[in-house]
Amino acid sequence: MEKLIEKTLYRSRWVLAPIYLGLSLAVVALAIKFFQEVFHLLGHVFTATESDLILTILTLIDIAMVGGLLIMVMMSGYENFVSQLDVGDGEEKLGWLGKMDSASLKAKIAASIVAISSIHLLKQFMAINVNTPKEQFPNEALFWYVVIHLTFVFSAFLMGYLDTKVAKSH
Repeated sequence: MEKLIEKTLYRSRWVLAPIYLGLSLAVVALAIKFFQEVFHLLGHVFTATESDLILTILTLIDIAMVGGLLIMVMMSGYENFVSQLDVGDGEEKLGWLGKMDSASLKAKIAASIVAISSIHLLKQFMAINVNTPKEQFPNEALFWYVVIHLTFVFSAFLMGYLDTKVAKSH
């Protein structure tokens, strides 16, 4: 009975495979949204203000970073928790693939979230200065954007610090 339970538990990792496959569909959705923004930008490049152009470019960077985060989670998660990726002999293998354990994946995710949050916060600052009358964007909203961003920064720092402490103790 114990062997059956252990085999079932071990094989249940394959339940994650469709989830990682679903993340690839999320990457496709991001790509569609990215090119929708690009086409919108190209249609208005001569009439857009410099600030509007920068805001759109920051949106594109934001989408690209989220896409990179999805790829990292999808591929590293699959390789760490389901099965090694066999990309074939002629295929190029990403340099970080197979080298990222769950601790380093967690650190990279935290750093990516901080970077994405930074870009989003910058977009908020730029939108306030250019497009939004002061009475329509209360200081309280900006305050909470900064607090949330600093929470991400602090959490990423704390996770890195704790991982360093744990690594030194082993």
